[in-house]
Amino acid sequence: MKNIVSVFLAVFSTICWAQEKVNDSLGTVNLNEIIVIGKKTSLHLKQAKSLTSVEDYLSGSTKVNMIKRGAYAWEPVINNMATERTVITIDGMRIFGACTDKMDPITSYVEVSNLAEASVASGQQGSCHGATIGGSVDLKRNQFSQKKTGWNGGFNSGFESNNLQKIIGGSLGYNEDRYYAHVDFMYRDADNYKAGNDQEIAFSQFTKYNVSANAGYFLDKKNILEASAIYDRATNVGYPALPMDVSLAEAQIMSLSHKYIPTSGFISKWETKVYFNSITHKMDDTKRPNVPIHMDMPGWSDTYGFYSKINGKIKKHSFLVDLNSFYNKSIAEMTMYPDNPGENLMFMYTWPDVRTFYNGLALEDNIALSSSEQLRVSTNIGFHSNTVANDFGLQSLQIFYPEMDATKNRFLKSFSGNYTKNIQNFELGFGLAYAERAPSVSEGYGFYLYNSNDFYDYIGNPNLKNEKAIEGNFSAAYKTNRFTTKITGSYFYFSDYIIGKIDPKINPMTIGAAGVKVYEAIDNAVIFNTDLNMEYAFLENWQLKSQLTYSVGKDNEGNNLPFISPIKYSAGLSFKKENFNASVAALGNLAQKEFASTYGQTKTPDYIIFNINAGYTFNWNQNVVKIQSGIENIFDKYYTTYSDWNKIPRMGRNFFVNLAFSFN
Repeated sequence: MKNIVSVFLAVFSTICWAQEKVNDSLGTVNLNEIIVIGKKTSLHLKQAKSLTSVEDYLSGSTKVNMIKRGAYAWEPVINNMATERTVITIDGMRIFGACTDKMDPITSYVEVSNLAEASVASGQQGSCHGATIGGSVDLKRNQFSQKKTGWNGGFNSGFESNNLQKIIGGSLGYNEDRYYAHVDFMYRDADNYKAGNDQEIAFSQFTKYNVSANAGYFLDKKNILEASAIYDRATNVGYPALPMDVSLAEAQIMSLSHKYIPTSGFISKWETKVYFNSITHKMDDTKRPNVPIHMDMPGWSDTYGFYSKINGKIKKHSFLVDLNSFYNKSIAEMTMYPDNPGENLMFMYTWPDVRTFYNGLALEDNIALSSSEQLRVSTNIGFHSNTVANDFGLQSLQIFYPEMDATKNRFLKSFSGNYTKNIQNFELGFGLAYAERAPSVSEGYGFYLYNSNDFYDYIGNPNLKNEKAIEGNFSAAYKTNRFTTKITGSYFYFSDYIIGKIDPKINPMTIGAAGVKVYEAIDNAVIFNTDLNMEYAFLENWQLKSQLTYSVGKDNEGNNLPFISPIKYSAGLSFKKENFNASVAALGNLAQKEFASTYGQTKTPDYIIFNINAGYTFNWNQNVVKIQSGIENIFDKYYTTYSDWNKIPRMGRNFFVNLAFSFN
């Protein structure tokens, strides 16, 4: 009965976190399902919990789930597909993590205080950022080129009771007619958090610093040069769901761009950017008790890239041309230290200095067939090359693949078409797409990567074929002045689906491992997702919203795929009058009965939690002070979800207060 009531609430009420881009007319609510989470002003000023994490904000999208291994750096999952099948970018820049255990997703290297919006694209709607199947997330930082002249900036501070998290940050910028400069800083420090019933979760602490800077110069009214940099450093990061923690996760991200914005002609914007980023990640087990054998596991990822993107319009055609390229170098090592100092150290490359070169061209055309009909067609063609540059690492892989070459070249392609039609207050749409992707570095060249969720060592397979998928999607929307509802769905049929399969002939390397899995391309798999969003504004200041999602995934033998969400819902009520706002929300999952037992998963029970928050904004002259406070998990529920690694429980009751001050 509790489950039925929960779903009923979800259909007729709301979660107050997610914001979907809905314009005044249904004609602009396109099937591409790009969800914009904030615009023009800083993302954190639009959030009920101003200083929440980027990952928490993205969780408000029905397309995005999070795999959690602790309290820090959650892995985004789009359309129930993990990072191998998706693309995450920062201002369009490709960045690759340096951790073989995915402890450093790209979202962990930015802060809410320096983000303007996060665009979530489903399936091939995100193909302009590179070869993808599941979709993409582009994290867009604040733009300062259009701010008023003079000084601008702000101060942020926050505290959370559960893990004693302290948050402090600030920003300062200056704009003139010909140039602008801005810098933003954020610091977070947290102790171990407590799950429901006051149960402390050991090794869940973290400390993080983030600095973001931009500077631009107007060559003239149509041309802007901009340089930007991000430095992010996390230390003493605990991962309670894993056997190791992180002593250092560091990112250096730099770019130089030129923007051409003409006032007339068929080109509306032309942006060219060159960029470089370097990621360092060091796993550490020195603070863990009873370690069978001490290990050091550092990793490095360097990426050089560029893109040149043209937006334009010719009659009924709004087009995009995007030429993009990157060169990535990924290295990861493992050194084992025996208890007996007389024994030799054991060393191996878990990523054997894999060099990846990609060069792609994306074309998109949005055609206005009539005042009520639109057709969007796109294609993406790319050349993808992997080279194992380390001889020792190559020889290690050749133990399993004697005939493998150091270099593997691939051609990747995708095509998509989407049609939408407006009929008075209704919008209907459908689309078809085909996409390919190359194996990730781990899938192609990983060497004895231990997965603590299913207790197997994984070995890559450089002979894997390109993974392919045919996608079908649909949407239906209805909108009035007070009521909006939209349902979307997507179906992915995979060929050569890449997943780990047990190889009984190979012995494991990790102490306690159940065996070895080798990545294989199985014949086929399917993933189906559907979601319902509803919003109702009533009286003068009240609003109801709701989200409901359902997903299913099967392999070629009918087995459930891992980390597929059960029915997920969120519900709540919000009130806003002048400078005061308040909301109450409920969210949860039904029990995951169709869990992937073949792939090491177990059943997860249902849960529902409740949150409440309130805030007030003070305005005087050009200054704004926003105070927001609330309680998360009000009833201190002890729970875990299908996407919590090794069933690590989530945070219990948490009181928070956030203060944000800004001036212009």
